Amino acid sequence: MTVTQRRGRRIMMTPAELDAFLTEQRTCRVATVSADGRPHLSALWFAWDGTALWLYSLTRSRRWAELRRDARLAVIVDDGHDYGELRGAELSGEAVFVGEAPRSGAPCPELDAPERTFAAKYFGLDAMPHDGRHAWLRLTPDTVSSWDFRKLPQG
Repeated sequence: MTVTQRRGRRIMMTPAELDAFLTEQRTCRVATVSADGRPHLSALWFAWDGTALWLYSLTRSRRWAELRRDARLAVIVDDGHDYGELRGAELSGEAVFVGEAPRSGAPCPELDAPERTFAAKYFGLDAMPHDGRHAWLRLTPDTVSSWDFRKLPQG
């Protein structure tokens, strides 16, 4: 993973801050590329495992179809209300499809940890409820940019 902070190094998150931020946040915005080259944005829930972002997507969505055609994506996770509270991260790379699609719960050891994390985070459950409409995408980012305006001098 490459950190791409050209400007604003003083407001970038440390690796520990970034890990904590991505673990606690609930919603991300996923940008994919349409067939005509236009960006397409959609919101998703996700799980972070310290290395990869796990996205649980509807398999009959525009996002899924676009990623099947072109696996490039960018994801923004952000938070804050007032200017001095803004913080976030942009992660980009290529989506990898993991497990069966749609997911029915067939054994897939690679999904054990992300499904436990996701089930606890969003449903308060120990095991993932499968609805036969969603499946998993993994983004192991090539590049990450982060910001935390709380690090700016208050004045």
